Amino acid sequence: MPKQTIPTSGGIVRIPAAVSREESKRGRGIGGEGRKILRSSYSPQKPRPPSHAPHVDLDKPAILGEYIVIMSFSDFDSHSLARYLHLTPQQVEKLAERGKLPGRKLAAGWRFARADIHHWFENRIGLSNENELLRVEAVLEQSTPPESRQDVSIAELLPLEAIAAPLFARTRNSVIDSMVELAARTGWLWDVKEMSNAVKAREDLHSTALENGVALLHPRRPMAKILAQPFLALGCTSTGIPFGGSDCLTDVFFLVCSTEDGGHLRTLARLSRILASPGCLNALHEAQDPLEARQAILDAEERLP
Repeated sequence: MPKQTIPTSGGIVRIPAAVSREESKRGRGIGGEGRKILRSSYSPQKPRPPSHAPHVDLDKPAILGEYIVIMSFSDFDSHSLARYLHLTPQQVEKLAERGKLPGRKLAAGWRFARADIHHWFENRIGLSNENELLRVEAVLEQSTPPESRQDVSIAELLPLEAIAAPLFARTRNSVIDSMVELAARTGWLWDVKEMSNAVKAREDLHSTALENGVALLHPRRPMAKILAQPFLALGCTSTGIPFGGSDCLTDVFFLVCSTEDGGHLRTLARLSRILASPGCLNALHEAQDPLEARQAILDAEERLP
């Protein structure tokens, strides 16, 4: 069998039939120990996606997609990121040049760190309206391998024992500590201190508080090693508190405990749609106990189109 060239710059490739599962784990023949072989609808022999793409406002790019794309351990280049966002490489590079996408320009071209794009996507979710959130959910669903694809239900991810209504905390750090302790009640969080420190580090980097009075707390990256499964915790304070460094006060706090990137982003997108639905936040503010708070989320989720 002739030797097949497999790109190592973060692109998407087919697994050759002759490569065994064990060889795939060790990363044989692909430029380094532990580099991951991925599968997609494109093979190295096929041309790149066409240079044409739907019209996109480069100051507010649409998040669309119909290609199954999985991020590898290495950085994105312009072509692989274009496939992920369903843009052209030229549009990706223009966004990067304008500072709209986090990247760095090297002699070999633009490179985009996976973690930076992940956080950019998180921010897009936080700033999106209903139609944009629908598109975000669609592209994230299509970016998930069919065998791993599951419907995200926020109500099912939110156990009663992980809800505090009201939440008795008055400062940023006490909110974070209280939310992590709340999550630990489920028995699914094994290291309270590590999670609390990771969430505080994420908030130091960039606050997750939104202008609608909600904060979507989470660590910088999913922490599968200290979680039994993905889930959410919810706390509602009786009055708003300064949390995000802006003039807005925050009184609804979610802690998003995720075990992998794709599920984390799908959960954020779904939760953002629920919180943006009419009446949801008012119902959370009026909730007198965990049962009423969870019912507010369940009712809002059932109303989603």
